[in-house]
Amino acid sequence: PSPCSDVTFVVGPEQQKVFAHRCVLVCRCQAFRGMLTQVPVGSQDSSSSVPPQGPFILGSVQPEVFLAVIEFLYTNSVTLNSHIALEVLTSSVEYGLQDLCKLCVKFIKDTLSVEQVCEALQAAVAYGQTDLQQHCLAFIEGCTAAVVRTQGFRELSDVVLARVLRSDRLAVDELDLVQAVREWAHVSSAVLERPVPEVAALPVRELRLPLLAPSELVTLESHNQQDLLIPVESIAAAWRAHALRKGSGVPSRLCRPRRGTRPRDHHRHLEPHTK
Repeated sequence: PSPCSDVTFVVGPEQQKVFAHRCVLVCRCQAFRGMLTQVPVGSQDSSSSVPPQGPFILGSVQPEVFLAVIEFLYTNSVTLNSHIALEVLTSSVEYGLQDLCKLCVKFIKDTLSVEQVCEALQAAVAYGQTDLQQHCLAFIEGCTAAVVRTQGFRELSDVVLARVLRSDRLAVDELDLVQAVREWAHVSSAVLERPVPEVAALPVRELRLPLLAPSELVTLESHNQQDLLIPVESIAAAWRAHALRKGSGVPSRLCRPRRGTRPRDHHRHLEPHTK
């Protein structure tokens, strides 16, 4: 410990000790002010506050993450790496540190990878970081085929996955998207212990089944008998689009080819014709 440090935190499962200066933390962060100063019960006079002595146990945070927060409080800058950036972002939101939050967002945007982009998008949605959301979505649109094979994709929430699937600019064919959503749904079903059709209801509405050729719809129906991923009425609507040679009765967005959709013969009959 520094000779004049006067507060100790015991951080993470390994119980690493982190020493700091109460005056710095209290001045720089409202959350620490609440933790490190305390008015005695029944006292009206805040000047008689007795600082809790600690040590303060922070069992659920990684020491490296907590040290990054402390570094920011002392220096107004932060040393990040891709292993801790999202967790430091989480801590910055929890501690109400707007400037640290901005530094994390900038770092995450500058270092996005195929493996991490879905986790970053999920965090961006959770913390209302619109700019980061848009950045992640554009990244996913650029390399969709690789992203849908990642662990991060399988761990997206249904709401965030549905948001991704609304994009016209995904660089992947619809058949591959249906398969990716099926794999996602089986993982979610196991994790949440709920049936596949129930966990997948929201994202499945965004699958553009009328884009699939008749032979692909036949195969889809046989797969669907096993897990009921897709409501029967959605498959029926796709068949109807074939029979009527237009997307009547189907929301127009579900008839729009995406950027990566392979051309199929019947697409010229679908409306709208505008890409």
